[in-house]
Amino acid sequence: MDRTLKVQQKAYAVAVTLKDVAELAGVSRSAVSRTFTKGASVSAKTRAKVTAAARELGYSPNALASSLTTGRTKMIGLVSNNFHNPIFLNVFDLFTKSLQERGLRPLLVNLTDEVDPENSLRMLRAYSVDGVIVASSTLPASFSQAFADVGLPVVHSFGRQTSNPRVDVLGIDNIAAGRLAAQTLIDRGYRKIAFMGGPESATSTQDRLKGFAQVADADPQVKMTVSFATNYSFDAGRAEMARLLQSTPAEAYFCGDDVLSIGALSAIQSAGLQVPDDIGIIGLNDMEMAGWDNINLTTIHNPIGQIITSSVALIASVLENGSHTPQAQQFVCHIVERGTLRPLP
Repeated sequence: MDRTLKVQQKAYAVAVTLKDVAELAGVSRSAVSRTFTKGASVSAKTRAKVTAAARELGYSPNALASSLTTGRTKMIGLVSNNFHNPIFLNVFDLFTKSLQERGLRPLLVNLTDEVDPENSLRMLRAYSVDGVIVASSTLPASFSQAFADVGLPVVHSFGRQTSNPRVDVLGIDNIAAGRLAAQTLIDRGYRKIAFMGGPESATSTQDRLKGFAQVADADPQVKMTVSFATNYSFDAGRAEMARLLQSTPAEAYFCGDDVLSIGALSAIQSAGLQVPDDIGIIGLNDMEMAGWDNINLTTIHNPIGQIITSSVALIASVLENGSHTPQAQQFVCHIVERGTLRPLP
């Protein structure tokens, strides 16, 4: 058995320390620390000796220990509240990968049913996070503002667009998305159209309804109805559509997001009706499931990947360079044609 393998086996049995690396490399412990500290000054010769010793011992820097030296944990609170919506599996996958690629560590915080920002703030303080990403279209702005008020860098992804944001906000213009949905239905000849949103208190629901109503109210031939599901979930969408089908339904529905739409499709099919022959459906987000053959949902594409990449780049920049004037960044949506609306005439 060669020397390197013996050293590594010993390292796995007993945790290798910075001191062990320093002794094998023949340098000081501070030289080892500088080698693994981004931006620290260390000669090329010393760096080569330290990295060779670390490789031989199987040493990796202790992130918690280094945080005591640098005062930075590199931990980012990833805050959300809608874990019933399967699209957030993709959202969290993209966020965690993007953060880890930049050497940052995500701390997932579940704020489902949380109404007091102070509770989440206490949790984030307990873990000494360096920054916060609020990944939600339904949490009110008071949450992200509460984090910013105590000096934490904050990015609100999928947040409500405003002209003078108090924290950085990245997302789509939900009012414009509502207008796009209504115009899409009208262009296909629907005249009895409906908005079936998520929770009425959610800012995303309010804004999508506002845009939808602007277009519907401007056309005297169009009759619009409005209803709300209890949350953005399959079960809530199915239950609300089942209730609507007990009376005379609209010709077509904008369901506020894809998972509501899929729940509505299930209720329509269970009632023995056909989509789009009897009822048309359009969603929002363009989640992967929407493109499955048995769903084939016409929807509005939300550029989630771009929003996440930009959010992570922004929080990393703020941590590196310091705070800046908060801005709102808007990302453009577009229609994805599938099979749940009648075709354009």
